[in-house]
Amino acid sequence: MDEGQGVIVHLVDGTYELFRHFYGIRRGGGDDPPFGAVLGVLRTVAQMLEGGATHVGVATDHVIESFRNRLWPGYKTGEGIEPALWAQFHPLEEALAAMGVVVWPMVELEADDALASAAHLAAADGRVQKVCIWTPDKDLAQCVVGERVVQMDRRSGQMRDAAGVLARFGVMPPHIPDYLALVGDAADGYPGIHGIGPKTSARLIQRYGPLEQFPPEVLGDNQQHALLFKQLATLRTDERLFADVEQLHWHGPRASFVSMAAKIGDERLATRVRELENRLRGP
Repeated sequence: MDEGQGVIVHLVDGTYELFRHFYGIRRGGGDDPPFGAVLGVLRTVAQMLEGGATHVGVATDHVIESFRNRLWPGYKTGEGIEPALWAQFHPLEEALAAMGVVVWPMVELEADDALASAAHLAAADGRVQKVCIWTPDKDLAQCVVGERVVQMDRRSGQMRDAAGVLARFGVMPPHIPDYLALVGDAADGYPGIHGIGPKTSARLIQRYGPLEQFPPEVLGDNQQHALLFKQLATLRTDERLFADVEQLHWHGPRASFVSMAAKIGDERLATRVRELENRLRGP
């Protein structure tokens, strides 16, 4: 960050990144190294720091279930997650902490709620120039604010500001929960409203606004289900994850990172991260 410029905050979906690297190794035809996906996430974060990132936070799902499972029985659970992947969830959190990166392991809430809360907190700080949320998840599009809070979709290589969200979904960011309530989200386990697809959903929201303003006859008997699905799709922004954005400033790894890097299978990563720290401190 150049002197005089504002802080750029990078918020990373650690759960998504863990899945991405785990199945990336599988697609490459490799075996399942015990900590292969963990190593992939750490290398990604190191690459971000090498690229100039200074303020970084990573959100993870310490458990898969959240308060939403009590609202809708079909909501996503940890069922079906491969043991080799599941065994890397908690080691990822430990490794990130040893690397000196702020990590938020979520239990009652989800990683997406942590990203939404962190984005809300960071954007409220006048020192922050931009907030970048690194995840392709559709529900995080609701957090986008103009060009100040943006979604970085590593899967497509796109950066989405508010205009980008509108171009993709046909609605502005605040209406993403309404949109998802109607079309559903298979990844999260709720079906939406039968017979309403993306185009119809966008058209209805453009005409009437949020679901609460829909005339009763539009959704009929499906109104209550739609409102419940909106509740599932609405991310929490009230979790007090940090008191000051400077708490996200990376200052280097802990002493334990050397042994952690050896444990996860890449001792050179400790050297790479230490060189980053030295560069940070200057001559």
